[in-house]
Amino acid sequence: MGKELFGTDGIRGVAGEYPLDRATVFAFGVALAGDVLRAHHGAEVLIGADTRESGEWISATAAGGLESRGVRVRYAGVITTPGVAWLTRGGPFAAGVMISASHNPYRDNGLKVFSRSGFKLPDAEEHSIEQEIFRLREQGLQPLPARLAADGALAGQYLEYLLSTCAARLDGLRLVVDCGNGASYRLAPELFARLGAEVRTLCAAPDGRNINLNCGALHIEPLRQAVVEGRADLGVAFDGDADRAIFVSATGREVNGDGVLLASARALKAAGRLAGDLVVSTVMANLGLEKALEREGIRMVRTPVGDKYVLEEMVRLGAVLGGEQSGHVIFRDYATTGDGMLTALRVMETARRAGATLDELLHGLEIYPQRLVNVRVRVKKELTTVPAVADEIRRVEKAFGGAGRVLVRFSGTEPLARVMVEGPDLERVEGFSQSIAEAIRREMGE
Repeated sequence: MGKELFGTDGIRGVAGEYPLDRATVFAFGVALAGDVLRAHHGAEVLIGADTRESGEWISATAAGGLESRGVRVRYAGVITTPGVAWLTRGGPFAAGVMISASHNPYRDNGLKVFSRSGFKLPDAEEHSIEQEIFRLREQGLQPLPARLAADGALAGQYLEYLLSTCAARLDGLRLVVDCGNGASYRLAPELFARLGAEVRTLCAAPDGRNINLNCGALHIEPLRQAVVEGRADLGVAFDGDADRAIFVSATGREVNGDGVLLASARALKAAGRLAGDLVVSTVMANLGLEKALEREGIRMVRTPVGDKYVLEEMVRLGAVLGGEQSGHVIFRDYATTGDGMLTALRVMETARRAGATLDELLHGLEIYPQRLVNVRVRVKKELTTVPAVADEIRRVEKAFGGAGRVLVRFSGTEPLARVMVEGPDLERVEGFSQSIAEAIRREMGE
C-alpha cells in the first residue's frame, strides 16, 4: 500500500508549498479529526512545534481543520518532538501532532502524528488519512485557521518527567549544550542546571530562521571548540526538534549514536536490564559497534534506515535499547521515540555511576572508516537486474573477505543511489566506494 504524502517521518516539505500549503494542512486537520473521532468521541488533540517561523501558521491551520470537525486542540507552543510523544501517551489526548522538519533548514517543515500510545501511526492509518486529504482537496475546502494560545504548563510537565528519570545528580559537571536554535532552547539548559551541572549554552536564541544553521547535531565544530577551549567535561548538541543528540568528549572526540548504544548497552547489561542481551540499530551502524557488542556478548539486529523501523523491530523483539548512528536513541523503558535530552541524561548518569569519562565509556570501540557516495540516477532498478553493478558489488565483497561491508540503497525521496562502503582500511574503502558509484553512474546515471 503506497503512500504519497507520508514518509518515514510524517509529511515534510517546504512551508507554504504543497504538501505544506494552507489548503493541504487544513485538509490534514480535517482528515485527522475524522480518524480520531472514529475511535474517541469528544477527542482532544495536542499540537506542538519547533522554532521555525512557519510553525505558528501551520499549527493554527491544522488546528482549524481539527476544530471544524469538533475536535478540541491544546497547543503546547515550542516543545520537542519526544515531548509531544510523551504528553500524548500520558495525557488525555487521542493523538499528538508535532510541527517540525527536524534537522532540515528553516524553510522546511512537517507534520508528524503520534497515536495516543505515543507511537507513530501505522502505515494503513496514514494511508487512510492521505486518501481523505486528497478527497477534501478536490472539494475545494477553504482553510480557516484557529486561534491558539500556548499552554506552557505542558512543556513543564515533560521537563518534570525527564527530571524524574535521573537518579544521579550532575553537580560539578562542566557541560556545554548546543540547542541548535531549536525546540530544546529553553528546556535543555534548565534540565541540566536543575540537576546541578554547570551549563554553558550555545545557539539558544531562535529567530525563526536560524534553526540548525551551522549549529546543533549536524554541525558540531562550534561545540567541539567550546568544550576543548573551555575545558568542559562534556558537550551535547541537539537537532531542531531535539529527538537526537550528538556528544563531544572532553578530548574533543565526537560520539554519535553508535557510541551511545555501546556505552548504554554495557551499562544496561551490567545492571541486568538489557532484555535478550540485544540492541537494535540500522544498516548504517558502524561495523566497529557490532564487533564491540559481540565481545560483550550482545547481539545487534539491523533494520532499514529510520527510527520508525528501529522501534518496530524493538517492539517485535522485546528490546529495550535501539537507535541510529545519527543520534536517535530509543530507551523503551522511558520513551516511545528517540529523545535527545533523555539520551543525554542516560549518558551522563552512566558516566557518573561508573566514575568514568565519556572516552573511558567507549573503550574498545574501533570505528571503521565508512564512506557514503550519492549518485544521481535516471531510474531506480533492482540492482540484481543490472549485471555490471551487481558484479562490482560482489567483487568488493569478495575482496573484503568478511572484514568490511557494502550497502547500496535508493533514497526514498530523491533520485539518488546511496553507496556505503565500510572496512578497516580507509584507502580501500574510498577506492571501493568510488568503483561501485562509477558502475552505477555508467549503467543508471543521469
